[in-house]
Amino acid sequence: MTYTKATHLTEWIETARRAMEVEGNAILSAASRLDDNLARAATLILNRPGKLIITGIGKSGHVARKLVSTMCSTGTPAAFLHAAEAAHGDLGLYGQGDPTLMISRSGATCELLRLTSFLREIESPCIGIIGVRNSPLGEHMDVLLDASVEREADRNNLAPTASSLVALALGHALAVALMEARNFTPDEFERFHPAGSLGRGLRLRVRELMHAAGEVAWVLPGDPLKQVVIAMTLHPLGAACVAGPGRTLLGLITDGDVRRALQQHDDIRPLRASHVMTTTPVTIGPDARLQDALRLMEDRSSQISLLPVVETAENRCVGLIRLHDVYQGFRRAEQKQPLNLNP
Repeated sequence: MTYTKATHLTEWIETARRAMEVEGNAILSAASRLDDNLARAATLILNRPGKLIITGIGKSGHVARKLVSTMCSTGTPAAFLHAAEAAHGDLGLYGQGDPTLMISRSGATCELLRLTSFLREIESPCIGIIGVRNSPLGEHMDVLLDASVEREADRNNLAPTASSLVALALGHALAVALMEARNFTPDEFERFHPAGSLGRGLRLRVRELMHAAGEVAWVLPGDPLKQVVIAMTLHPLGAACVAGPGRTLLGLITDGDVRRALQQHDDIRPLRASHVMTTTPVTIGPDARLQDALRLMEDRSSQISLLPVVETAENRCVGLIRLHDVYQGFRRAEQKQPLNLNP
């Protein structure tokens, strides 16, 4: 059967939108319920020297696998335990006292319930991300994070959609809390991601992609605006740096500044660089990561497209980096071949 009627397409879009709204509201509701239990869960994990074992069955098992990946990449050693295979030798994964994070929508998962007696024997404290607080599994938890949802996202309230997302969001919240507690740094994140565009992007520094001083338009504060335009035409990076002795950065003139000056003044001949420059431009250091440059340019109410690169001790400008250069750097990182993991 072929579905082509426009009315069907509209209905499907509305259904999909409602599903996303149900899921979003479920996460917001779970966030509003967060309490000291999350801090207790984080403390319990931090106080144990071993690894965190994360387990679940079905869709909860898929969530557990994702959380293992997140924990490992953010400084918390973790491993996935398939609850159905646990009693067939996989319990050897545990070290004495390793904490366990159990994920269950119903709180009545028999495979997880069978694990609890063994976990008591090895003194494994249990954290639960459970959808039913007053459940058989909930009673065995040392710390319980409430993953209940009002309903699933589909019309018939069947598929584990909202419940899976809430469980994942609570796991992410715990992982981020652990990152904060450990003061997990970008350098550590980079160390755990030596391959892939994310890791390579973290390693790229501004100095590797910036336009050096010889490629930049330089003007003096007293230069006429016409001279500024000529310099920007000869070095078409979208800006001119206004410099003092030793290329100390005094200001920045962008293409937008020139256009605004033309709009506001019928006669631009009296205008000098100092009249149109921004005296306190946003700058970045040459050893900053590309990620930092991107945030400085984009995470603001009014986005900017380039940054002067300065050595902060003397405020000496050593180049410019554009938003375009940053994106080029990330694309280059994506295309790069496997790295030497022992440089």
